[in-house]
Amino acid sequence: MSTLWSDHVAGLIPYVPGEQARIPDLLKLNTNENPYGPSPKAIEAMQAALGDDLRLYPDYQALGLRQAIARRYRLQADQVFLGNGSDEILAHVFNALFLRGGRLLWLPDVTYSFYRTYCRFYDVPHRLIPLADDFSLRVSDYTQAVEQEPAGIIFANPNAPTGRALGLDAIAAIAKAHPDSAVVVDEAYVDFGAESAAALLREFPNLLVVHTLSKSRSLAGLRVGYALASSDLVAGLLRVKDSFNSYPLDRVALAGAQASIEDEAWFERTRHAVIDAREQLAQDLQALGFDVLPSQTNFLFARHRRQDAGEIAQGLRHQGILVRHFQAPRIEQYLRITVGTPEQCVRLCDTLKAVLSA
Repeated sequence: MSTLWSDHVAGLIPYVPGEQARIPDLLKLNTNENPYGPSPKAIEAMQAALGDDLRLYPDYQALGLRQAIARRYRLQADQVFLGNGSDEILAHVFNALFLRGGRLLWLPDVTYSFYRTYCRFYDVPHRLIPLADDFSLRVSDYTQAVEQEPAGIIFANPNAPTGRALGLDAIAAIAKAHPDSAVVVDEAYVDFGAESAAALLREFPNLLVVHTLSKSRSLAGLRVGYALASSDLVAGLLRVKDSFNSYPLDRVALAGAQASIEDEAWFERTRHAVIDAREQLAQDLQALGFDVLPSQTNFLFARHRRQDAGEIAQGLRHQGILVRHFQAPRIEQYLRITVGTPEQCVRLCDTLKAVLSA
């Protein structure tokens, strides 16, 4: 611990991502990466961007990409905010929208753990609201009358790591119940079967929807995310961003992201391939003795009825397969398993049979 650190650094508890191991013939099913590559048009656009223009700063406003995203959701470009991955967008959201006179931020107790990291980093007071026993989010917990309105509300939909999703009526009810609070819906996995709350933006100016190109667009290595919201909320995020980093996306990222957004055919083909593989994998895991939560994501959250989750994860790792095991209250007996290609899912299940019978 360095004596040269700023005062607050020693007390930080950083987010810990999934293991990035270097194992021969590794099958990574622990970080929810898409098993199919990005749009060939995106790769072509990025290759074309690798020229002399890299000596120049990228478009400050990233107007071409923002317009492409706006067209897709029938919004205006000033309702689109871009960031270096959705995690950076979330960082700006916590800073710009959730520090409001000591009011509490509401969030589920079992959800994306980076939310708590940002609460600590920005010193955002918060309230953890327990999910139901089946890990569903109870809308009534978020719509009840309270003495002090929350500073904001944030939840992933579909949720991570559980995979469960709310419908638009439920999200609308939460946004309607708290018109003076920003309601942030993190939709990293929405393209794998859930409904996007972007459809509610015209009705609820307090709603903000966060997307990433890392999952359904297969561009985790590019680091591009975006938020959809009213122009007023976007203006607040821009103030924070431009006080921190005015050029978060480079020329290559802008070119690849725009081409990916515009290649609807590739997007539809690959996301449906993941959905089909997910349904088959859920059946196969159940046949092996797992209880599997309903999922509208590119992963499954499963618990074996007889064997310890940590031991199963270690057994798979010894065979060159990584899955995510969270050693956290309520979910310590669950594994989060990324959906791979059909061939990868077969390898997983064949290996699980050996691990479970060992």
